Amino acid sequence: MMTGSAFNFRAKRSAPDGFIVVIVLWILGALSALVSIYAVYVINTASAFAAYDDHMKAEALVSAALELTAYQQQAASAQSRPTHGGFNFRLGQANIVVEFQSEAARVDLNTAPKQLLFGLFVTLGARPADADSYSDRVIGWRTPSPKDQDPEASAYRMARLGYQPRGAKFPHANELSLVRDLPPSLVERALPFVTVYSGRPQVNVLDAAPEVIAALPGMTQDRLNEFLLQRQTSPDAKLLLPTDAQQYATLEGSKAFRVKVRIAFDDGHRDSAEVVILLFEEGDQPFAILSWRDELNAMLADNMP
Repeated sequence: MMTGSAFNFRAKRSAPDGFIVVIVLWILGALSALVSIYAVYVINTASAFAAYDDHMKAEALVSAALELTAYQQQAASAQSRPTHGGFNFRLGQANIVVEFQSEAARVDLNTAPKQLLFGLFVTLGARPADADSYSDRVIGWRTPSPKDQDPEASAYRMARLGYQPRGAKFPHANELSLVRDLPPSLVERALPFVTVYSGRPQVNVLDAAPEVIAALPGMTQDRLNEFLLQRQTSPDAKLLLPTDAQQYATLEGSKAFRVKVRIAFDDGHRDSAEVVILLFEEGDQPFAILSWRDELNAMLADNMP
């Protein structure tokens, strides 16, 4: 028969033992959670490195596409070089599709006359009175002038924008968003049709998008449709344009080309890039890169504050 003293002794011993068991179980649970967290960290790190590795491979393939584009252009004579085209090839474990087009197909923000800028803004939805003002603002941004005597600079100060017009060439088409009074929505619509790399006051009407052709003076919807149907087969497509539009049109390209590269890896990964290159006629380097935008860089730019 168990005495009272023996019962009390065992009770006193069981209480600390139970506490120790709880502590051990808690520690084991914490260690298990730490192991799980570390496993997730390792998996995420491995995935990040894998994605980075895929991106490095994609950059190498884009570089190969640019070299092939430059080679195709320089292999032909200056008179027979195509102003647009495309090709595809396979390298490593990927299929690559390449499209290229001369920057002369776009309206150059640094050299386009007011009539061409005006027409583009109207085509993209601006009212004629507003488009007239917007084109003046673009020209005012790029025109050198003494700051203390420049009414354009004074207007920026009055608007308290915190900056002045550049008074020099646009270094990048995105700078159009800084031009006073231009609505952001209009700038967004204009960016696919403008450039700073053509160097021509005219646009190549064989390659230009319909929106750019529509910006030419005297163009109506009927004339635009007829021109788009006939421009690739006409001996001189400029003659199909209204007389007022012909001075803003050319059939020549520029030395700058926009190259779009799409990459499909065998493992299902996809990547793409849009690069503007400047071709050289001589020298050790066949081309220089003027602009490079790929999916990763675009994602990082979009996520920047």
